[in-house]
Amino acid sequence: MTAEQNQSDASEDLDLTHISRQRLERVMVYLDDATRVLFDFLNAPRRSVSVSFPVEMEDGSVRVFKGYRVVHNRTLGPGKGGIRYHPDVTLDEVSFLATLMTWKCALIDVPFGGAKGGVACDTKQLSPIEIRRITRRFISELGNAIGPHTDIPAPDLYTNAQTMAWIYDTYDMLHPGKNNLPVVTGKPLDIGGSEGREEATGRGLFFAVQRFISTNLTPELTTLEGAHVNIQGFGNVGSIAAQAFKEAGALITGISDSEGGVYCEDGIDLESAHDHKDTHGTVVGLPGTQSLTHEAFVEHDCQILILAALNNEVRIDNAHNIKAQLVVEAANGPVTPGADKILNERGIQVLPDILANAGGVLVSYFEWVQNNENERWELSQVNAKLKSKMQNAVDAVVNRWRTLSTEEIANGSQELRSLQETTDDETQWVSSTQVDLRTAALAIAIERLCKVTIERGVWP
Repeated sequence: MTAEQNQSDASEDLDLTHISRQRLERVMVYLDDATRVLFDFLNAPRRSVSVSFPVEMEDGSVRVFKGYRVVHNRTLGPGKGGIRYHPDVTLDEVSFLATLMTWKCALIDVPFGGAKGGVACDTKQLSPIEIRRITRRFISELGNAIGPHTDIPAPDLYTNAQTMAWIYDTYDMLHPGKNNLPVVTGKPLDIGGSEGREEATGRGLFFAVQRFISTNLTPELTTLEGAHVNIQGFGNVGSIAAQAFKEAGALITGISDSEGGVYCEDGIDLESAHDHKDTHGTVVGLPGTQSLTHEAFVEHDCQILILAALNNEVRIDNAHNIKAQLVVEAANGPVTPGADKILNERGIQVLPDILANAGGVLVSYFEWVQNNENERWELSQVNAKLKSKMQNAVDAVVNRWRTLSTEEIANGSQELRSLQETTDDETQWVSSTQVDLRTAALAIAIERLCKVTIERGVWP
């Protein structure tokens, strides 16, 4: 790596608030003036709630936990987004993720706005009883901040169907006499959950990748048969995606979890990997594989790299070493703006989070519809709708990317476009590098959102 690259590495801005604004700024040049005047509206969250609450632990002690819920935008419909339990949850992180949910819902064309929530806690150090107490107290503190037609939570990092059941029950106790099933999605099947919801993000990701490689935008990768796939993050999303890719003929050559990764060029037996993780708590040490550090895993040989862990995993300091032909964002925000630019210049396509992992919110929408209509759909119906929606979204993004790329070539522009402040406090939009898939996806999402905003008008 050159000295110039090292200098830029040290100065990379990984602040989530700044990343969100940078990406919004980048896409604005591709949109019209009527959309640009809504920049501040699009950038700012509509509502942020922070709470602190006490919980009695099983040992008799009392601990205070901090929780957050942010609604970024409700122009298209109720807020929608997961609740995560993680020690590093912050208001800035939740705001960033709520913004992504706004773009995601607009891109895949479902009538929701973006929201997100979380509690700063470590579920690995908590008993099920303590997690239940935290959940119930958090939801009671939120009060009417959530609701079936205002803001609808769902599972996220270290939360699951059981957590959603506690959320539903708590809300239902506080709001008796109504059909409260639609207040939360990702519930167990026997209390209003949808078939296919648990697998939705991983399966939707598979449908998106399958469709994308059929477009020939990755000339050396035109089929999943025999493709080498490395998956960072072997939780719910990563493991379900792994199975789907394996069934399509791909070789799962690498998997990783919070302890590290393993690699085998001939392919990893997924059943053995699950058994090893259940026994040892990690995939590291799986017989017949090479163990890798987190850093080495992301940079290891493969054709498709699926990032299903945390944000900011591919940055300026390691983007030059990525060997995959296609990077897929199963997690939210795993590739930084600086890394986006490097990968784009190297000809490595990035299937962005607001497209690749949208399957979860899609089937959450299906669950919400079923709850409101008192219906139950068969798994085949859910998967057919999921596949159709994901394929349509991929087609729309690819078509928009081709259009924008053609326009850039016609204009002779090869520089990254950015928002620049002028001395008279006005803004001007200048052109900068070749458009990437993320920008194309954001252009579609923001145009849809702004069209409805303009039609509704700015109240009052």
